[in-house]
Amino acid sequence: MKNSGTRTRRTLGLAGFLLVLVAALGAQAEPPSSKLPGRKPDSKEPWGAFLGKAAHYAIGKEYSVRHPTHIVFLDESLSTIVGDGKLGNPKRLSELVRRLRPDITDIDAFVLFELKPDNEASRVEGRDQAGRYLAALNEVAEPDKKLVGGTGFEGALFLEFENGGALWQLSWRTSEPGVTLYRWSYRRKQPGASWKERAAQKEEELPREEVEQRGEMAEQAIRAAYDKGERPKGFQGQVYLPVDCR
Repeated sequence: MKNSGTRTRRTLGLAGFLLVLVAALGAQAEPPSSKLPGRKPDSKEPWGAFLGKAAHYAIGKEYSVRHPTHIVFLDESLSTIVGDGKLGNPKRLSELVRRLRPDITDIDAFVLFELKPDNEASRVEGRDQAGRYLAALNEVAEPDKKLVGGTGFEGALFLEFENGGALWQLSWRTSEPGVTLYRWSYRRKQPGASWKERAAQKEEELPREEVEQRGEMAEQAIRAAYDKGERPKGFQGQVYLPVDCR
């Protein structure tokens, strides 16, 4: 009876551990939250989450623009990448990892990128995540279709909200294979100056009040610029994509 009780406790303990693990992996697999700050007064979403979502969209789209003939997956599950990308048999992926979603996967160049804010803790997290994704993909990929961490991907874009007004910059760089770090910065108003003149000014941290006031508009403006859609209502400025900045 004593041994039976011990075995029961061990079984329950193992089951509990697996449930926690599945929940954690499932949370990682979920796409970015659509509850963005600024849209609801009672939202508890941190402001950085909104900027992260906008950055992920812009950087992913920019990668696709630069590689128009490649098959590129943006925030897709490992199961979809393996199956639709014809890398191997997606059924070989375990239930625990098949829903995980790398940020950028290029199956023509056989490279992968994980996007993170430009700080040390996020860089380490990005390295760990990219390593896990690559290990899972390469375990089931055919021998001639193994992936590695991508390199050399960098760029910047600017948002000008009105002539001579606030100027935001989104910039990114690939600090190590598979890890691309991004940061937002700000230039003060300078009426009469061109956006290029203000871009040469000293970078400052993006003020929270600017994000609260213009965060949603910034995301919509970036989407409209890449998708050639209608500008958001009230946006009187311009989006300068990386092609304009070079």
